[in-house]
Amino acid sequence: MTLHRTLPLFAAAALSAASLAAAPLLALSAAAVPTAALAQTSADKAAVDRAKAQGLVGEQADGYLGVVTGSDPALAASVTAINKGRAQVYASIAAKTGVSVADAASAAGAQLVAKAPPGQYYKTAAGGWARK
Repeated sequence: MTLHRTLPLFAAAALSAASLAAAPLLALSAAAVPTAALAQTSADKAAVDRAKAQGLVGEQADGYLGVVTGSDPALAASVTAINKGRAQVYASIAAKTGVSVADAASAAGAQLVAKAPPGQYYKTAAGGWARK
């Protein structure tokens, strides 16, 4: 199986369970979502959703969440917990597809950034934050 064929499955899992975007790429049942993608708590998801809406947290080109501004330790812990779940999903995809974890994460990151709603921040591959 190629990375291209796997990413839509991952993207749906990440968006519904780890990326916190409002609309998933694909409609999948909960059984289709990898367990690792569910590593976050509902409190982490809610905290990051609020922070994204406020411009404090954004998606990064590398497939992980990043803190745009601020230093709230609780928010940083939520971002870390979600990123840990994403890392597990990326490792699983990499193992199944024969690509590197970094390649799986970057490909997913491109999809996550593309699906971020207008007004939210994302970090470009060059390292700067931009607003959609």
